[in-house]
This record gives sequence, C-alpha cells and structure tokens, in this order.
Amino acid sequence: MSTRAAAEDDFGEFVAGALPGLLRYGHALTGNPHDAADLVQSVLERVGAKWPSVLRKSGDPLAYTRRAMVNAHISRWRRTRRENLVADIPDSYAVEPAHNVDNEPLWQALRGLPPRQRAVIVLRYYQQLSEAEIAATLGISCGTVKSQASKAMRSLRSALIDNVEGGEIDER
Repeated sequence: MSTRAAAEDDFGEFVAGALPGLLRYGHALTGNPHDAADLVQSVLERVGAKWPSVLRKSGDPLAYTRRAMVNAHISRWRRTRRENLVADIPDSYAVEPAHNVDNEPLWQALRGLPPRQRAVIVLRYYQQLSEAEIAATLGISCGTVKSQASKAMRSLRSALIDNVEGGEIDER
C-alpha cells in the first residue's frame, strides 16, 4: 500500500470517528445544522488535502480541525455581516415552528454572540474542554479564554434576563 493510500485511509478513519462531534460543534457555532454541515465539509476538504502535513505539524488533528472550523466560521460571519449590512430588508419573515429548538432563548442568545465568544462558550460548556485546551484549540492565551468567556456569559445573562422580563432576543 502506498503512503498516499495509507494517508487517505487514515483520514477516512479520522472523519468516520470525528464527524458526529464535528457536526454538533459546527451546529453550536453556526446556529443551524445546514450551515454546520457546509462548514464541516469545507473544513474537512481543506484538512484532507493536506492531511500528511496536519499529522506531522499538529499533535492533535481534532484540535487542528476545530481551530480551522472556528477560523472558517469567523471568516464567513465577517463576509455575511458585510453582505447583510447592505442587503434589502425582506417584506415578510417566515414563521418558524414554536417547538423548534433554535427558538429557545438560550440558542437565540448564543447566536447573538460574536463568533470568538461563541466558540469559547461552545468549547467550554458544550465540548467540556478546559481553559488550556480551548486556548490551544483557538490559538489564544488562557487569559483571553477567560475574558471572552466572562464577556460572553455577561451577554448571555443580560439577553436571558431581558427575555424573562418580556423582551425579545434578536435573531441573528
């Protein structure tokens, strides 16, 4: 078996084992399963294209992939944010079913966070990573992880308190 075939097999095994978790992580980052699937697919295409290099340079390909997902998500968010700033406002909005989990106040508040803060919260409370693991995954310091988590929790508390007091959480 050639080295290329072995690398492809190894990458296939990695994807098979990591895909469900990456899709859940992507859903938590993006706020919906369709964008999550697109994000995971585009990142895995890039990671797969340079898999031998990823294995050589990164001690943890899963952390590398998560970091790539955060970077790709932030880039998309910036791009769509610019597009949305100049887009026309639609005449009417589609009404989503009330039982949809995306309508839950916590998910709405989470979608309202900046991408970096959302990534920290998702990695900390959804993926159960330590501050050091989050710092390594995102390529930031532990202090930045702590400050981003603190700011995010403050924003979430404020949004959820507003919701309880009758305010609406803005969908983004």
